[in-house]
Amino acid sequence: MGAMSQYWPFSGFVRYGALRERLIVSLDLMSRREALSLVERVGRMVGMFKIGKPLFLAGGAEMIREIRSSGGEVFLDLKFRDRPQFMLRSALEATRLGVKMFDVHADGCLDAMTRMKAEITRLCKNEGLRRPHIVAVTTLCGIGAANGDAPVRHGIEAVAKLARRAVEAGMDGVLTSATAVAGIRSACGRRPIVVAPAVASRDAAQGAPTQAGADVIRAGADYVVIGSPIFRACEPTHAIQSIIEEIERGLRSPGHNPRDGLLTRLPF
Repeated sequence: MGAMSQYWPFSGFVRYGALRERLIVSLDLMSRREALSLVERVGRMVGMFKIGKPLFLAGGAEMIREIRSSGGEVFLDLKFRDRPQFMLRSALEATRLGVKMFDVHADGCLDAMTRMKAEITRLCKNEGLRRPHIVAVTTLCGIGAANGDAPVRHGIEAVAKLARRAVEAGMDGVLTSATAVAGIRSACGRRPIVVAPAVASRDAAQGAPTQAGADVIRAGADYVVIGSPIFRACEPTHAIQSIIEEIERGLRSPGHNPRDGLLTRLPF
């Protein structure tokens, strides 16, 4: 562990597993049937499956139970934001569903976040449940990214401030855009979990999402969300293996200085 940590300045409790465990497959553009079929095929090959609002409305809580019963892990991406008592109830029910991670908006009430974390911890202790990771949404990742736009400097500073206050309120980490990862990691340090999508620019080559995945991890992300390169592939299992290999090559590519926070050995 000690030899590896010098190459990864943000080492924390989720960084020392297989690289495949860092991959989150987004199911959001699939039907319920398609999503469950994909989970059946690749469930053991990735870390989590992301379920957003459209798919949750189509499949409901029962779909999460089916994924869990098949051995898959779920990132419930519903971005809870409501009156404190309603947000707390939603968070408790998500915990009872057995999701590994869920998210809330970072611009919510800090006291509500702190209470939610405490109540979830109490629930898990009383009912023998696993406590999920709670991440705060600092950036709506699809806004701007679809047009190749990156946040301006003051925008990244504002995002980093949101992330820092959420972590101080007890959140386990953040969900943010790829362009904000390095700024958040610099502002928040090693401890928080950072989740970000691997998004290629509009003029990028066809295989760019895999290189983008390496860039996001190199910048300090723990989990990388990838969707269409997997679920649109003729052979999703081959696509996942190819993505993992490409990310590994990207992380090991020459010219990266570990003292700058760039990986030359994989601490996964």
